[in-house]
Amino acid sequence: MLGEELAAVRCDLEDFAAEMFEPFARADQLRWGSVYLRGLLLDGGRKSVEPMAARLGEDGNRQALAHFVTSSPWDAAHVRARLAWRMQPVVKPTALVIDDTGFLKDGDASACVTRQYTGTAGKVTNCQAGVSLHLASDGASAAVNWRLFLPGSWDPASPKADPARVGRRDRCAIPAEVGHVEKWQLALDMIDETRSWGIEVPQVIADGGYGDTAAFRLGLEERGLDYVVGISTTTTAHPEDAQPCIPACPGRGRRPVPAYPESAQTVKSLVTAAGKRAARPVQWREGSRPGSGRSGHRRMYSRLRIRPAGREICKATAATELPVRWLLTEWPADQGEPMQFWLSNLPETTPLPVLVRTALLRWRIENDYREMKQALGLAHFEGRTWPGRHHHVTLVSAAHAFCTLQRLSRSPKETASA
Repeated sequence: MLGEELAAVRCDLEDFAAEMFEPFARADQLRWGSVYLRGLLLDGGRKSVEPMAARLGEDGNRQALAHFVTSSPWDAAHVRARLAWRMQPVVKPTALVIDDTGFLKDGDASACVTRQYTGTAGKVTNCQAGVSLHLASDGASAAVNWRLFLPGSWDPASPKADPARVGRRDRCAIPAEVGHVEKWQLALDMIDETRSWGIEVPQVIADGGYGDTAAFRLGLEERGLDYVVGISTTTTAHPEDAQPCIPACPGRGRRPVPAYPESAQTVKSLVTAAGKRAARPVQWREGSRPGSGRSGHRRMYSRLRIRPAGREICKATAATELPVRWLLTEWPADQGEPMQFWLSNLPETTPLPVLVRTALLRWRIENDYREMKQALGLAHFEGRTWPGRHHHVTLVSAAHAFCTLQRLSRSPKETASA
């Protein structure tokens, strides 16, 4: 925001900060929390402490801001809970969306930095990775929970432990109890924490980085949650009409258990066998005219009922019939093969347009990341500590939520139709 724009909403910002930072034990924490938010919202280049302090005028105390975000002992989870409570009635979420993003780093001194793949760079590179949970609806979204991913090289209990990185844990203030946990498990942990705050949203959306993991899908089902998750083309399944049978008993040893006589196929093979004629156009909104996508071509979608396969699913079903799920596919009219795949446990009566709109709600999170990175400095934190990174992403999420509240209050009808 320009200085005059921020001045016009200064009272709103002070009220919002007081609400978000109410758990703070000291008045100076409340003060510098409010100043830090203002620094994130002001126009400018980098949103790290030093350039923000230069733009904040008489409140630009670099040392105080650095201490607040890096060392001050406030619990980011308490702020995120209050953020979720504030945004739930505004966003009116129809889904929790899980995603992750990378924070590129030149050196290796910051907490949890390692060489790993990140979609931010589109390659394996030196970075931190943060997993986020967003409340989302067609009209708005808000990031309300975060976890910094700790790679195995930073975990002394991991077979992949790197002595140099493990030796930096104390300097990075990584709690002793924090070890390596896969991103999909971090996502489930965040869902549990968010629900413990009283935020009940019975539907989860995630991309293939999570949907490809059967344990993640099973974890959602154990929690009684519906889901629409991306999957890769190599995910295997049986057709809906496939039935297990009991092989002939050889007369010795254990009695054979039911098994599917045919091998599972890839989802791409199942969709290709069903044919392109099964696909039909579905209109949805992506900030552009209905019925068109980024490429300008109409989007064609098909759905099949399938039985996802795999060792973990077979074990979970205890040798009974594999459960039937929706397979949603994007098959562009100008392409010779299907392009994207989603798996869902939504009811059998769910219409195709509802499946499509639910799956594509994830695009809002791409917009969240873009706004938080380009305008609010999500990736600009220059501190090296575990608490500092969690403090910064929480404060950026609060700044983003404040912008969303201002946008909705000025043009609620326009935002709701975006």
